[in-house]
Amino acid sequence: MGDRHAHGQHQLHVQPHQQRLHHDIGGMKSQKGPSASQILAIVTLLPVGGTLLCLAGITLVGTLIGLAVATPVFLLFSPVLVPATLTLGLAVAAFLTSGAFGITGLSSFSWILNYFRQGKSMVPESMEAAKRRVADAAAHLGQKTKDAGQTIQSKAQEGKEGTKTS
Repeated sequence: MGDRHAHGQHQLHVQPHQQRLHHDIGGMKSQKGPSASQILAIVTLLPVGGTLLCLAGITLVGTLIGLAVATPVFLLFSPVLVPATLTLGLAVAAFLTSGAFGITGLSSFSWILNYFRQGKSMVPESMEAAKRRVADAAAHLGQKTKDAGQTIQSKAQEGKEGTKTS
């Protein structure tokens, strides 16, 4: 152990880190204050923000006064106002629905017109098969209707003959 002390391994080292720390503290003093652009932003935005805050307060006070004045009027006329509001709301909903249906119908007709303007060659085979199935179904339904009509007519005839004999 005596050799280590003799060779100087336990020496105190002064590191340059302390000098950097002192330099950083000095640099922070010059950077600690706001810059010119920050001061300009604060000077510009402070009056704008203050004005908007004042306008918000005035609007709130005006709304509260208006509500205080209008509440008794609403209470007195609520038997008339509630049905009128419902009627007006339903009428607006009906007009909007009507417009939506109209636009949907017109766009459907436009799409169909453009589809058929492109030519019949564009119609796929499945469309032709669907047309044939619809025509077959219509013919089958017509036959069933005719058979049902004949059945009803024959039963009516039987019922007529049965009442004559009684």
